Amino acid sequence: MLIIFGISVLIFPQPVKGQGVTITNPLTYDTFDELIKGVTGFLFVIATALVPLMIVIAGFYFLTASGNPQQVETAKKIILYTVVGYAIILISYGLITIIRDLLGST
Repeated sequence: MLIIFGISVLIFPQPVKGQGVTITNPLTYDTFDELIKGVTGFLFVIATALVPLMIVIAGFYFLTASGNPQQVETAKKIILYTVVGYAIILISYGLITIIRDLLGST
């Protein structure tokens, strides 16, 4: 029965009754530049919140290593990757700001 209904909907399409419907912009941004600024700002805030969490996780690995060299190396890698990743994020955020200033957009 469901198959017959599905086929009938595909074969005999019904006219749309909502011609006067307007869709409002769910974003608070009006231009593409504002959208990019908002997205990069959001990602920067998320990354800034995750860095201390990753450092705490690495510290937990150090504290619970109890002489296990593999766990100590894992903790060192977590700290290294966190610092390098955050440095890349800081550089890219600054680079976006510099490019935006050079192009004259606010």
